[in-house]
Amino acid sequence: MARTTARPQPTTALTLRPLARHGARCGESMWAAYHNYRTITTLATVLRLTLQIRRCTNSACSQFAKPYRPEEEGRLALPKHEFGLDVIALVGALRYAQHRSVPEIHHELERRHMAIAPRTVLNLLARYEELVTLSLTDTARLKRLTHAQGRVVLALDGLQPDVGHEVLWVVRDCLSTEILCVQSLLSATQADLTALLKVVRQTVDVPIAGVISDGQLSIRRAMAAALPTIPHQLCHFHYLREAAKPIYEADRHAKKELKKYVRGVRPIERQLDSHTEPAAGVIRGYCSAVRSALTDDGRPPLVASGLKLHDRLTAISQSLDRLDKKGRSPNRSHGSRRSSSGA
Repeated sequence: MARTTARPQPTTALTLRPLARHGARCGESMWAAYHNYRTITTLATVLRLTLQIRRCTNSACSQFAKPYRPEEEGRLALPKHEFGLDVIALVGALRYAQHRSVPEIHHELERRHMAIAPRTVLNLLARYEELVTLSLTDTARLKRLTHAQGRVVLALDGLQPDVGHEVLWVVRDCLSTEILCVQSLLSATQADLTALLKVVRQTVDVPIAGVISDGQLSIRRAMAAALPTIPHQLCHFHYLREAAKPIYEADRHAKKELKKYVRGVRPIERQLDSHTEPAAGVIRGYCSAVRSALTDDGRPPLVASGLKLHDRLTAISQSLDRLDKKGRSPNRSHGSRRSSSGA
């Protein structure tokens, strides 16, 4: 589809020159032959590049008359691409790390004042997947990294950006935190996952000490078929998430009951609008403490929001008790003590 709007004008100019002055094959000098011009849109700016192109002048060289471009150009963008590598990386992160849809990614890029079409977002996603594939298929690099530690512990999980779309299955080494294999699968059957695990086993040349995953039945069966002698452990995160379900329900009910005892904070604050005495300021502080306790959630089962609310309301109640004993309690006619009773 042809562009319907003009490209943004460049805001930054940069001239790049090749670092190499001599041919890699023959060692002869390479002369500056001509200049190329290119515009790249990055996350920070619209960059206008002036590229000095060199050529080997040795007619006996296999690289004779072939253009040699600046090395730094490859760090900014892919060949013949309008958007920089940083834009491709952001698009991939929004898609696979934050599970954003294509319209959401397009909206985020427009929010960053980038002129881009929704169809271009799909093209950038394809380039991102190709770059990830090239990185992961570099088996020499993976073998070099895993050989130093002598073993790997695999973590297997699937990422699904949208319901109904392909699932991106990722196999990662827990020791080096390196991704060993990534594949998009239409289904998560035992046969598909078995083939994926066999690819990983062929990629690494060190022993597999164990595998961590969730309790999905197809993963268990694939493990038994592809790696029958390797220990398989349920992921701690998934284990805690399953264990947290009854705890979460009980904690949520407790928090709901606690909130019944601290209703009416806003009417008390309205009564204090016209009061400037020190006692009114103290009561406002207690109201703010109660409001903060009500809105601060936890993450069960390790940090239960109901227990957290109980602890904070108890601290507020104990603080009021200490004021009573010292004879400095705020004016009870405002109902501040009533708001925290029963904590």
